Amino acid sequence: MSTDDLDRALAGANKDPAWLASALDRVAAEPTAIAGLFPAVSRRCGREPLPEPAGWTVDDAARALLLAALPLRGAALVDEVGQLYRYGDAAEKRAVLRALPMLDIGDGGVGLLHDAIRTNDPRLVAAALGPYARHLDDAMWRQAVLKCVFMDVPLNVVHGLAQRADAELATMLAGLAQERAAAGRTMPDDATALLEKLTSTETEAP
Repeated sequence: MSTDDLDRALAGANKDPAWLASALDRVAAEPTAIAGLFPAVSRRCGREPLPEPAGWTVDDAARALLLAALPLRGAALVDEVGQLYRYGDAAEKRAVLRALPMLDIGDGGVGLLHDAIRTNDPRLVAAALGPYARHLDDAMWRQAVLKCVFMDVPLNVVHGLAQRADAELATMLAGLAQERAAAGRTMPDDATALLEKLTSTETEAP
């Protein structure tokens, strides 16, 4: 995902492109201005779903552009992004999570992923498992995938699931499936399909 991709996605969808253009210029010149501009995005630009990127909304994309416009690096950028996340509402937090792969912060945003995964908000859990989730260690990543199953969050939101799913995740999914069966409950279809795939892979291994 790049700023050019988001610019194209917003073309014709943003209710107030002049406001966003002005906001981007202001943030580039005065980074602290983002604290006041970030919450205003939904009202000025809109909240409608975008055809692409899948699952994104107009305000997600506009906020990601504002974050990408910040002329900060390293610890200063991590601090600013963290403040916007901590004091933002759910939509603002989700936008921060989705923008993380676009920002030059290394693994400085991992703490925000941990916070999102601990919530009971499926929007934040899903956003935390985008491309930036490559910075999660294996144990936390598996817990996050399992939480998606608990919350009925579709597993297609998990970036790189097919490449990263392993035998340990299969064990965890099998345990959850047994618990649900004992309680007379079923597993989501996508979780069942993943478990079957992982189990068959283990069986086929020499």
